[in-house]
Amino acid sequence: MKKLALLAVILLSGILAACGKNAEALSEDKLIVGVTAGPQEQILEVAAEVAEEEGLEIEIKTFSDYVLPNTTLDEGDLDANSYQHKPFLDEFNENHNTDLVPVGETILNPMGVYSEKYDSIEDLPQGATFGLPNDPSNGSRSLFILEEAGLITLDEESKETASIHDVIDNPLDLEFVELDAAQIPNQLSEVDAAAINTNFALGAGISPKDDSILLESTNSPYVNYIVVRAENEDDPVVETLVNAYQSDKVKAFIEEEFEGSIIPGWED
Repeated sequence: MKKLALLAVILLSGILAACGKNAEALSEDKLIVGVTAGPQEQILEVAAEVAEEEGLEIEIKTFSDYVLPNTTLDEGDLDANSYQHKPFLDEFNENHNTDLVPVGETILNPMGVYSEKYDSIEDLPQGATFGLPNDPSNGSRSLFILEEAGLITLDEESKETASIHDVIDNPLDLEFVELDAAQIPNQLSEVDAAAINTNFALGAGISPKDDSILLESTNSPYVNYIVVRAENEDDPVVETLVNAYQSDKVKAFIEEEFEGSIIPGWED
């Protein structure tokens, strides 16, 4: 019995120590920030240069999936991460019982609407066929874009998980065709217009900036964020990190390097 009691004390001490570690304020001189490989890493490298000028060193940890940057942050081995939009973060927090919070906008990989038949979204005729991804997340996203453009109205109670069944006003009587997201570029000629994710558009040689007839705006809930643990949300160094990222130097790099396929997600 004494051994069990001692073991319980040791386990409790370990838990309290871990909690205490997570509750500590972040270092003012150095942050460890997680990103996914590719554009997120490239952009953070520029932000790190800006932060260094303010006396803040940023050590970048690169990940190849979308789960580890959050679990590693929650466990305290990262101070922040930069790779995800809020709908993904909300779902992660709910599914993993974590308390990670967004603290500053970073970039948007804008979903675009494309057409081989019409040069403008205003040219779509009555009864036009509209292709959209058949998975819930991207399907909802494409409907948000149409609603922001005034083409449809979605049921207010179902907006976060909107499907074609939640369209309550459709003045053009658009005919929705749900397709596999990766295949939509190849099927664009079969519909009047379609929503295509940026990665699939670029893979098909389609430029979001030059070829879209409607492009997702930075009002989108799919803007990416810098994310930290809730207890560090108000740490002064977090503001330094966000300001470095949202600097003119980073904005210029994004605009020059990605030419509209990725856009700054923050307002000046």
